[in-house]
Amino acid sequence: MPLTPEDDSSDSDLELSTVRHQPEGLDQLQAQTKFTRKELQSLYRGFKNECPSGLVDEETFKTIYSQFFPQGDATTYAHFLFNAFDIDRNGSIRFEDFVIGLSVLLRGSVTEKLNWAFNLYDINKDGYITKEEMLAIMKSIYDMMGRYTYPCVRDEAPSEHVDKFFQKMDKNRDGVVTIEEFIETCQKVTHFFTQTREHM
Repeated sequence: MPLTPEDDSSDSDLELSTVRHQPEGLDQLQAQTKFTRKELQSLYRGFKNECPSGLVDEETFKTIYSQFFPQGDATTYAHFLFNAFDIDRNGSIRFEDFVIGLSVLLRGSVTEKLNWAFNLYDINKDGYITKEEMLAIMKSIYDMMGRYTYPCVRDEAPSEHVDKFFQKMDKNRDGVVTIEEFIETCQKVTHFFTQTREHM
């Protein structure tokens, strides 16, 4: 059941008539996410304000995302992020896709977040992460952060970072990282940092 004017009392009839895509009902989205009804209503208003059609295309997403990183070039990372949110790979993000992804990123378990991150790094969606895919994501993150970060980042830093991390992840040395290898390695790193923080 799509959101209705009763779900978002600030909508006018004119606004509703311009929306091409009506999201699923709030009850269904609330069951699929870790957001409250009020949070979903607020997110919907913000989404609809930026994207009156109810859909976000990649160029709009890049424009919006780049505003958060004015010191760097977020275009490539925004492209990868867009593809991770675009679950059905149709070139647009529906409100449902956006909210489900956001719920995982903000309130998901460690395993849910790592599954989502794996999907981000698996650029060609073949179920594996290659060193080239990891490097592409890492370079895009460095580009997004900008050349004037502190401390200053060397040009070879992304490649060095990927070499070290990929070596740790690719347990069987077959040249690709599976989701199991990815999750296991990331959980060990997370556990290490959690324990280190507790003992400080």
